[in-house]
Amino acid sequence: MDFDKNNELDQANLRIIVATCALVYMGVLGFLPGRTYQTYLPVVYYIAAFLLVSIGLRQAIAHWPGHYPWRRVLGMVHDYTGTCFGLVVGGEAALPLYAVMVWVNLGNGMRFGSRYLAIATVLALAALLVVYQITPYWQQQPFMVLMLLTTSTLIPIYAHLLLERTRKASELAMLATREKSRFLAQASHDLRQPIHSIGLFTACLREGQLGEQERRLVDNIDRSLLNVSQLFRSILDLYTLDNGRVQPKYETFAVQPFLRELLRQNAEAARWAGVEMRLRAGRHWTLADPGMLATMVQNVLSNSFKYAAQRPLLIGVRRRGDHLQIEIHDQGRGIAAEHQDKVFEEFYRIREMRDKDVEGVGLGLAIVKRLAQLMDLRVSLRSRPGHGTSVTLQGLARVAPRAVHSGVDPALQAGLLTGLRVCLVEDDHNVLQATSALLGRWGCQVQAESSAKGLSSDCDVIVADYDLGPEATGLDCIDSLRAQRGRQVPALIMTGHDIERIQAAVHDRNIAILSKPVRPAELRAALRALREEPATPVG
Repeated sequence: MDFDKNNELDQANLRIIVATCALVYMGVLGFLPGRTYQTYLPVVYYIAAFLLVSIGLRQAIAHWPGHYPWRRVLGMVHDYTGTCFGLVVGGEAALPLYAVMVWVNLGNGMRFGSRYLAIATVLALAALLVVYQITPYWQQQPFMVLMLLTTSTLIPIYAHLLLERTRKASELAMLATREKSRFLAQASHDLRQPIHSIGLFTACLREGQLGEQERRLVDNIDRSLLNVSQLFRSILDLYTLDNGRVQPKYETFAVQPFLRELLRQNAEAARWAGVEMRLRAGRHWTLADPGMLATMVQNVLSNSFKYAAQRPLLIGVRRRGDHLQIEIHDQGRGIAAEHQDKVFEEFYRIREMRDKDVEGVGLGLAIVKRLAQLMDLRVSLRSRPGHGTSVTLQGLARVAPRAVHSGVDPALQAGLLTGLRVCLVEDDHNVLQATSALLGRWGCQVQAESSAKGLSSDCDVIVADYDLGPEATGLDCIDSLRAQRGRQVPALIMTGHDIERIQAAVHDRNIAILSKPVRPAELRAALRALREEPATPVG
């Protein structure tokens, strides 16, 4: 079992180091009192030749990487041949070279697994017997030889037991990781659906004529749902980061409208917390992953809403040479110095006596730090107890502005969905009912379908869940309806599955994707954008 793809190269590098040490050792022996340099000269010459061959073998491994069993065994034979020569010619003074045999045994076993450990052990025992047969000094020391043979057998057996335990522990860890991934993937999908439907139902309530008391109840539902949704997203973010599946996707965008939209999305949460948000962004453009950056800023804002409630909040952007930094300043109770380095650790929360219960599990800043590392950014925190906290995201690339086509003012788009014919395909009854009701509130004409079977529609936009059971997917529905209409009907997939997998599936098919739970504002903006798409023929 290989533990590292560079194992063979590492072994070759170590062979060169050991050979160099042996060469120095044998060279020094010749100058010790009572020693004759000529006695060790053949060994020195041989080890020098051994070193040259080792360098050549190392270059071959670097040039032709891969798993070649014959090359590994050849390396062992090369090691034992050189060691045997030194032991035979060097006599008693060369006995420390026996350590090389132990190194070859353990090195090959630990790097390449138990099979190579067994091969190395057999070769080592054979080498020791050969040295015994042709070396008078060894023949005069039978107990020493017995000790060396015993050591060369017992150490590899013990190493084999350790390797087996390590292998079994590794297999159990991999199995546990796969089970955790499977569980989280399923839980992700199953939990997204009710959170998604509850959000749409509360949006339907908010669209109606509510009294003051009813509106407060809807606010409480929204606030609780937001907390659950943020906790859910944090756990999933941490899971995907642990899997190493997240890579930045850089885009050029203006920082001010990006942050303004984030503040708009968080306006309700800020109102609940009694936080007045102020933005000072300037006219800067950057190259970054907008999704990752939004998550980072969102997590910092959420912390400020929790721990700096009823206080103003300032979000600013500063230029630092060729880079930008986003600063978020609150006027909360602050963080003591002993906690400031620890708040970026997972699940670390600062709890003091008589603290009221605050939602969350301490993942927000840990996710911020990990995302920053992925984008080569730095996160710094400054805080004084009683004077607030400042979090700074440093190192954002500053780029030249890009030409922007002026669009319709969003404030004038409120009625743009009126009369829009939407074909909605969703197999979850609650989600279907909630989405259909909300689209109706927005003035859409909705054709609601719970399956793809026998589907036919003259809609303007298709909205489909990706997972519609074993018979079809949302992509199948879209392809079928587009084929019926003979044109690329604008389409949207809403999914609770891994969005990267769905993006790969819809590549070059002009289909928008939203990840559940979808906020009503996201859904409305997506439908507006789809309505503006020009009709193009299929093909």
